[in-house]
Amino acid sequence: MLYKLSLVICIIIMVTGFAGLTAQTIQLVSSGTKTSIRGLSVVDDRVIWVSGSNGTVGKSVDSGNTFKWITVKGFEKSDFRDIEAFDDRSAVIMAIAEPAYILRTTNGGETWETAYENKTKGMFLDAMEFRSRDSGIVIGDPINGNFFVAGTFDGGASWQDISSTLKPAPDSGEACFASSGTNIRSINPGYALVSGGLNSSLFISGEKMPIPFTRSKETAGGNSLAVKTNLVMVVVGGNFATKDSIAKNCFVTKNGGRSWTAPSLSPHGYRSCVEWLDKNNWISCGLNGVDYSKDEGDNWNWISKESFHVCRKAKKGKAVFFAGNDGRIGKLSGY
Repeated sequence: MLYKLSLVICIIIMVTGFAGLTAQTIQLVSSGTKTSIRGLSVVDDRVIWVSGSNGTVGKSVDSGNTFKWITVKGFEKSDFRDIEAFDDRSAVIMAIAEPAYILRTTNGGETWETAYENKTKGMFLDAMEFRSRDSGIVIGDPINGNFFVAGTFDGGASWQDISSTLKPAPDSGEACFASSGTNIRSINPGYALVSGGLNSSLFISGEKMPIPFTRSKETAGGNSLAVKTNLVMVVVGGNFATKDSIAKNCFVTKNGGRSWTAPSLSPHGYRSCVEWLDKNNWISCGLNGVDYSKDEGDNWNWISKESFHVCRKAKKGKAVFFAGNDGRIGKLSGY
């Protein structure tokens, strides 16, 4: 009787154990469109917007099963590196340079209005972040020694320059990468920014904290930041010129950036985006694939060798999507 009971317990442990080890995979849901996608906004499990090169915007309202592709009139040569969507009707897109534009739609992408234009020499926008439907921020490479920053308080309909309020200033050769729209994130009560280039830092509320990325190359450094709490964050990057290198491509902080640790098992190459999913689960993507961590970023499992620039989780829901070159869009399964 004792033997049979032990056998039943072992079987239960094995079954529940294997159920908890369901493999994460990437399902490709769209490809072949002539655009490099770096902007991705997942509103919920049903509504997904993307933006990219050649003035292209895509939208799905059926969980990624089909996408409607739009070329924004008058911006056919623009590179829309970031997008923030609020529902299936309203979204804001960012054209990086020169001049830099922010456009807004309230009719599902049928028409777009110019909400912001900047013809300043050297202007290059990198990413947007919205704390709420009304309040958002856009970050750009340094102009006259300071990061360019503008804010909106009306859902992106208008923007005000607030660059002089972001201190301290970046070092020479320090900038941001417009790789996935995720080098600036909301924290309580403000924003956290990660930089790259010849130096990499975390900027929070007027404090600048160094991150130990490689400091000798303009193509190296921090590309993306994900925030679990004000203390627990993961940054990824590396050197996009050597996409397979695992050297100094990820760091974890559990004290708000005051110290950083490298993973025991790093992501398997340069990574342009990282996203916190839930509990201790994180995901990251780059030119040579996708990595998944179940232990707060300490060990990363290479779950796909499909190339993506950006990954985002639904703001309301559990869906996780990816986007990259040639209109490639993927969806995470097994999560």
